[in-house]
Amino acid sequence: MSGTRRIPRRTFLGVAGVVALSACKRKGLASAAPEEGTVALPAGGEGTVPQRPLGKTGVNVSIVGLGGYHLGNVADENEAARMVHAAIDRGMTFMDNSWDYHEGKSEEWMGSALAQGGYRQKAFLMTKVDGRTKKAAAEQLEQSLQRLRTDVIDLVQLHEIIRDSDPGRCFAPGGAIEALVEAKRAGKIRFIGFTGHKDPHIHLAMLKAADDHQFAFDTVQMPLNVLDAQFRSFEKMVLPVLVDKGIGVLGMKPMSAGKILETKKVTPIECLHYAMSLPTSVVITGCDSMGVLEQAVHAALTFKPLTDEQRTALLDRTRELAKDGRLERFKTSTDHDGTTRHPEWLESASI
Repeated sequence: MSGTRRIPRRTFLGVAGVVALSACKRKGLASAAPEEGTVALPAGGEGTVPQRPLGKTGVNVSIVGLGGYHLGNVADENEAARMVHAAIDRGMTFMDNSWDYHEGKSEEWMGSALAQGGYRQKAFLMTKVDGRTKKAAAEQLEQSLQRLRTDVIDLVQLHEIIRDSDPGRCFAPGGAIEALVEAKRAGKIRFIGFTGHKDPHIHLAMLKAADDHQFAFDTVQMPLNVLDAQFRSFEKMVLPVLVDKGIGVLGMKPMSAGKILETKKVTPIECLHYAMSLPTSVVITGCDSMGVLEQAVHAALTFKPLTDEQRTALLDRTRELAKDGRLERFKTSTDHDGTTRHPEWLESASI
């Protein structure tokens, strides 16, 4: 990725990380999604999304990035390419994806877009694999490389670490970690991380397993939003550990998969700015329209860290909503667990 520039330390809040924010447009929220051209942005492409360091990798990434799942929801491949190019042209150069998104379509569309006009060289590309065995993870990775039309993926993460058994399986002999370490040695990937949305204790167990095997993750992805701060909180339990270790933080689900917006208690920009104000770096926002993409860019360009008073007011406003996890169903149900619906993805590269 070229064109890296640092932002002031006070804006970065002194910590490296990445936040993966899922600003998704759900049923019932169509009226809340801005139309293309209605969000105020600097004219003529002026104004570039700021960047922050990604943990200890030595790489800077944009504070907002484009989510791969929602890219697969747009009308067609041409529209997907238009959005990828528009994002990168504005400086939103962090690209998120996964081997299983839309049965590979999201990777195919993103790969096609990045292959045009030198856009791959401008992007920081991340994808995820579901395999828990070395064989499954390696085969999924090869498919992702082909779909994304690249020889090197910047960051590959183990997807959906959501079971108590996942850390042990990944680090066992013949486990997924071996596949990613070999791929890194072969120059196919640059950095390694893991994701999960279920329980902070499972994240901590994965980090302990890494320590026990003298392995250091480059990134960790987890939910970070105003509700998470008050229920089974990744922010309180895992974030301090990542900061202490210098691991890049990828937050996700800043709007709790759209559930926060349905309450009308918080705006999309408030949700994005809350997550950006944590020790994070990039907002990987799920955009299924150009208007939502422009909203994400606007959030990045207008971002200022929340004051203590603003943060407290936002948490007070949402406290009742957060108390039992009913609006964070990725924690309290299997609604968001792709590998629970498709356990075969843990064992094979057939999709």
